[in-house]
Amino acid sequence: MADNKRHNVGARASSQGTSGAAGQGMAGAMVPLEVALSGAIGARVRISTAAPTVSTLEGTLFTACPITNLVAINTADGKQTQSGDYHVIPVSRIQSFQLLSLAPSSTSPDGPSFSDAVPSVHALDIRALKAREAAAVGKLQENEARRGKGVTREAQDLFDAFSRTMPARWDGPSIIVADAVAIAPPYRVDDCRPLVAGDTAALARVRKVLEMERKKIELRTASATIGTTNTFSRNSTANNPNPASGPGAAGQRKGG
Repeated sequence: MADNKRHNVGARASSQGTSGAAGQGMAGAMVPLEVALSGAIGARVRISTAAPTVSTLEGTLFTACPITNLVAINTADGKQTQSGDYHVIPVSRIQSFQLLSLAPSSTSPDGPSFSDAVPSVHALDIRALKAREAAAVGKLQENEARRGKGVTREAQDLFDAFSRTMPARWDGPSIIVADAVAIAPPYRVDDCRPLVAGDTAALARVRKVLEMERKKIELRTASATIGTTNTFSRNSTANNPNPASGPGAAGQRKGG
């Protein structure tokens, strides 16, 4: 009830302000505050806020968002075109607002224009945006194509290693290198076969790279295993610094 009363009072104040400043003879019909604010974008207004922070702001109404229920007002003196002093206010905190003057383009038969916006609003290059979108989608599709489906981590590491130096793609679980050699699971040297009969040079090269990459993977796996073992040993020693002590341990021998 209180909100409806406040909204009606604000809308009435808007109508009175319009009559006094612009002399348009607008009727004093009561409308919701949100509707009145949306129709006043670009106009010069005076907004009074309710508690807990009571204040009065005067400036150009920059926007009124019906989704977030927020308004933005530019309280700059009007001489600044590129910058301003903007205040964001929740609609629920607005006690009343008064329309001081209409927006410069509001009397135009075509309505408000982006060319009159302050700060200036530049036209978007739709072709450039579509090109960026297509490039981003293509990059995502390329990354997805490089990811094997239902393969092991080792297989993906081998694929990534090949793709850094040669064209590579997936054909189900098999890795196709340079459209010349297929590597089938479990991706050993003997699992390589040429796609073109008699192409022994490509087969030898792929086998050599595969052998080197498998050795790198084995070394990384061994290093990780050794590191885990050492960490486990240090933790065990820290938790049991004197493993020989205890009820079952042999005591020191006394006497001669």
